[in-house]
Amino acid sequence: MSRELAQQWEWRTARGQLKDMAARTLLLTLERRGLIVLPPCRRASPNRMRHKRSPAADLLPLGEPLTESLAALMPLRVTEVSAAAQRAIFEAALHRYHYLSYRSAVGENLQYLVHDRHGRLLACALFGAAAWQCAARDRFIGWTAAQRARGLPGLANQARFLILPWVRVPHLASHVLAQLTRRLRGDWLDKYGHPVWLVETFVEIGRFAGTCYRAANWVEVGATTGRSRQTLAQAVPRKAVFVYPLHPQFRARLDITVVPAESAPALSPVLAERAPFTLNAVVR
Repeated sequence: MSRELAQQWEWRTARGQLKDMAARTLLLTLERRGLIVLPPCRRASPNRMRHKRSPAADLLPLGEPLTESLAALMPLRVTEVSAAAQRAIFEAALHRYHYLSYRSAVGENLQYLVHDRHGRLLACALFGAAAWQCAARDRFIGWTAAQRARGLPGLANQARFLILPWVRVPHLASHVLAQLTRRLRGDWLDKYGHPVWLVETFVEIGRFAGTCYRAANWVEVGATTGRSRQTLAQAVPRKAVFVYPLHPQFRARLDITVVPAESAPALSPVLAERAPFTLNAVVR
C-alpha cells in the first residue's frame, strides 16, 4: 500500500527512488489519529534496525594523549564512510565517547572520519536531515511555512561532532569544521542527487561555549526554547542555534524571496579572533 501511494503521488527522491518508508510512516500516523483503518499486518516489519546491536566499544579503546600542534598533524584526511567498512569505527567512537551516545542514523546522512597525516583518528562528524521547525533558524532564513516545507531538503543538520577525548590540539575543531563545510554540498549531491545550501547545528548551553563554531565563521542566530519535540511540557536543555550558509545566495537556491528582518544576524560575520583553546572531549 505504501509503495502504491508513493507511486500515485510520484513521491520520489532526487534519484527517482520511491519514498516507500515515508509513505508507510504517513499511513501509520493517519491510522493512529483515527483517520483511516489499515488492514491487519500480515508479517513483521523488515526493519533492519530493530535488532541492531550497540556498536562494539572495543573497536576504539582509549588512546594515548595527543598534544601536538595542528601544523604537525597536517594534512588531515577527511573520509565519508556512511557506505564503507569504516562506518563501524565511526559508530563505535560516537557511541562510546559522545555525551549523547549514538545508535544509528535515519534518513539522508553523511558520516565523516578525520585522520591526521600519520593515520591517527582525531574526530568524527554526522550530518543528517534538518529540524522540521526551529524559530531562530527560520527567522534567519526568512521563509514562510510553505516555503520551509518545500525547501527543507536543501538544509542539513550537524547532529554529532566529536573530537576524541585524548586529542588536545588547539584550533583543530574549527579547522575540521572548515574542511567539512567546504565539501558537504558536493558530497550530498554525489550521494543523494541534490545539494544542500545551509547547515545548522545545536550547541547545548551551559555544557559548551560554541567557540569552534564561531572561529569557523558559523553564525549564532538564537536559541531553542527548551521544550521537547514530543511534548511541549517536557523541559530539555536549551541549545544555541548556529548556521553556516554553503552558498552566498543560499536563499535564492532555496527559492526564498523574503528578506529577513533587520534584526537577523548578518550573513557574513567577521571571523572571531582565534585565541588559543583546548578541547578535552566532545565539542558539541
